[in-house]
Amino acid sequence: MADAGCELLENTADKAAMTLKAFGQVARFYKLIKRIQRFMASNKIDLVIVCDSPAFNFHVAKAAKKAGVQTLFFVAPQLWAWGGWRIRKLRKRCDKLCCILPFEQDWFGRRGVEAVFVGNPLLDKLVIDVAHHGKYAGFEPEKAMFALMPGSRAAEIELLWRPMQQIALRLKEKYRQATFVTVAVDAKRQQILTEAQIPGFECQYTVDSVNDTAGTVDFSIVTSGSATLEIAAAGCPMVVMYQSNRVLWYLFGWIMKTKYLSLVNILADRELVPEFMPNFSSIDPIVASIDQLVQDKNALGKISSELTELTGPLARKKACEEVAKIAVEMLLR
Repeated sequence: MADAGCELLENTADKAAMTLKAFGQVARFYKLIKRIQRFMASNKIDLVIVCDSPAFNFHVAKAAKKAGVQTLFFVAPQLWAWGGWRIRKLRKRCDKLCCILPFEQDWFGRRGVEAVFVGNPLLDKLVIDVAHHGKYAGFEPEKAMFALMPGSRAAEIELLWRPMQQIALRLKEKYRQATFVTVAVDAKRQQILTEAQIPGFECQYTVDSVNDTAGTVDFSIVTSGSATLEIAAAGCPMVVMYQSNRVLWYLFGWIMKTKYLSLVNILADRELVPEFMPNFSSIDPIVASIDQLVQDKNALGKISSELTELTGPLARKKACEEVAKIAVEMLLR
């Protein structure tokens, strides 16, 4: 946004946090909301576009409506998964909702929100690799190449990087010629990963996109999140893992309304890829699941094909272009 000429009031991305760590940012974001309210009161705003992060952006949208400004939501809050009662807030504060998952348009539309599916921005510049499944015809498990993708957030790396390495070591015991590659979003994250490497583990570190890396390997071990869509677009079979706070999940996990937790399986409405969420107590089931799939090249090819079929509809529209058109239409009303 800054490169495109946007004047930044504050860069919030550098302090992004989830779960318990988010509480430490409450005072900071409260002050920022007050600052935004003052800015809207003293400047003529034609349109407010909020992107993702509903916990914060509901407050921004409320300030916009109070100032009489139209609001456009880009990335629908996942009310279909949990917190459905917030639909009343959304109806009051949203003039147009841009959805990035195909089923969301109908879900929100039935609940009185003007919604439209715009495609998925993660796939705007990606080509769906419909030919990836063909590589498994001559696949040799002994020479498998695995990608480890522990995520970009510090908390994810802290919780998942070590067990991912342990999984790799177990796989290496059986598949002696197997190789591993780990992708980081930037040099800083790469340094964090290399410094936390455990004895005996060897891999190639790269700063690259998830999609490009997934396109070069046979199998991915990935942290739950949007990266799973990039891997799916590459047609790469995967297992998805996450490690949430057990106490918090025990107390609040009941609010989740979806049968599956990983994005790929939610879209497929079945367990297309194995998911070990919201937490795991041992890596044994994860290793066993990977081993079973790696031994079955027909299953790998089938999963690969189904993943690209799943992501195809998300890439037919260019989300950023669609949202820009909608913004212009709203300005011309």
